[in-house]
Amino acid sequence: MVVSLPPLSILTVAIIAVIIWGGSPVAAKLAVLELPALTVAILRTVVGGLFALPLALIMRVPLPKQRDHCYLLLLSGFCGFVAFPIGFTYGVSMTSANHAAMALAALPITTGAIASLWDRSLPPKWWWLGCAIALLGESILISDSGGGSAGATVLGDVVVLLANFFASLGYVAGAKLQAKGYPTTGITFWGVSCFGVLLLPLVFFVGQDVDLSKVSDLAWGGVIYLAIGVTIIGYLMWYWALGQGGIARMGLTQFLQPVSGVLLAAAFLREPITMVLLISSIAILLGVWIAMRPK
Repeated sequence: MVVSLPPLSILTVAIIAVIIWGGSPVAAKLAVLELPALTVAILRTVVGGLFALPLALIMRVPLPKQRDHCYLLLLSGFCGFVAFPIGFTYGVSMTSANHAAMALAALPITTGAIASLWDRSLPPKWWWLGCAIALLGESILISDSGGGSAGATVLGDVVVLLANFFASLGYVAGAKLQAKGYPTTGITFWGVSCFGVLLLPLVFFVGQDVDLSKVSDLAWGGVIYLAIGVTIIGYLMWYWALGQGGIARMGLTQFLQPVSGVLLAAAFLREPITMVLLISSIAILLGVWIAMRPK
C-alpha cells in the first residue's frame, strides 16, 4: 500500500525539528571538550526544565489525569530527558561528532521497530531488508573508529547506538500520548520539568570539581543549545509532528539529521569527511529509506 505524504505543514515542522537536532552532536562535542559528559547531560535537562516549568504554569498546560497518560508521560520523559542525554553525551565524549551524527541515523529504524512491537504488528519484508543494509553501514562506520576518522572510537559509536533505543522509546511513548489527546506542550514541558527538578540536586555534585569560571562561552552555548533548542523547541515540534503525521511516516524525515550533523561537524569542528564515512553514510541512509518506504 502506498503511503500518502502528510500535509505540508506537518512535514515542515518535522523537518525543522530534525535540522535542529542535527546540530546536537556538534553542540554536545563543544560542551564536553570543557565539561564532564555527565555534567553536560544533567545540565541539559535541568536548564531545559527550569525554562519549561514557568512556561507550563503561565500557559496553564494541564497535567495528565488518567493513569495510563501519566505512565506514558513518565516513560517518554525518562527516556528523552534522562537516559538518552546521558548515553548520548557519554558517547559523543568518546567519539567524533560526525560518527555520532551517523549513528543517530539509525533512529528511524529503532523508532519503527519499537512502534511495531508496541502495536503488535509485524514489519514488512522491505523493513528487514532496509535494516540489514543500515546495519551493514553502521558496521562499516564502527570499523572506521580509531582508524581513518580522527577522534572516533568503537566504544563511543556503540554507546551512541545504544542511546538510540531510549530516544526511540521516548518518541513512541510521546507520540502515543499525543494520539490519546494529550497536548504536545504537556509532553515536552511537564516531561522535562519533572525530570529537570529531580536532577537539579545532582548539579551540585557532578560540577563540584569543575571551575565554571574557566568554561568558555562556546561550551556554554553548546549546553544552552542542547537545553533550549534540542530539548524544548525540537521535542515540542517533533512530538506534534509524530502525533499528527504518524510515527512511521514522520520517521523518514530523520534522514536530514545525520546529513546536517556531518556537515556541521566539518564546518565547526574541522572533522574530516573520510571515504569510509561517506560509504557507511550512503549505506545507512539507503537502508533507512528502504525500511521506511512502505508502511
